[in-house]
Amino acid sequence: MTDITQHYGTGRRKTATARVYIRPGSGDIQVNKSPIDDYFCSDVQKMVVRTPLVLTETVDKLDIVVRVRGGGPTGQAGAVRHGISRALVQFDPELRGKLKKAGFLTRDPREVERKKYGQPGARKRFQFSKR
Repeated sequence: MTDITQHYGTGRRKTATARVYIRPGSGDIQVNKSPIDDYFCSDVQKMVVRTPLVLTETVDKLDIVVRVRGGGPTGQAGAVRHGISRALVQFDPELRGKLKKAGFLTRDPREVERKKYGQPGARKRFQFSKR
């Protein structure tokens, strides 16, 4: 049996949650059992996911397996980035300073504001009619 060291990080953004596993490898990124290029359509989303790896210069050194649920593509990309950052800190604690300075270890607290009763949206109001 081969002993592969694996490190884990959970990332969250909006309503998306990502479970990220990193292990030494060749730089392959799998998201929900498909390559990152097939899962995320937008180049911006792919860039968002890869930024912690580029920052820490570990792009070609680690294989990443991600299971992500909930939210939309942008929220999922943010959740994956957060999870990768947390897993990298577990992999090498010396990377924490770089990732913290870039803001990748902080969970983005912004959520969608709920719709209020008697109105069409969270902040939008029906048109006022004087008569």
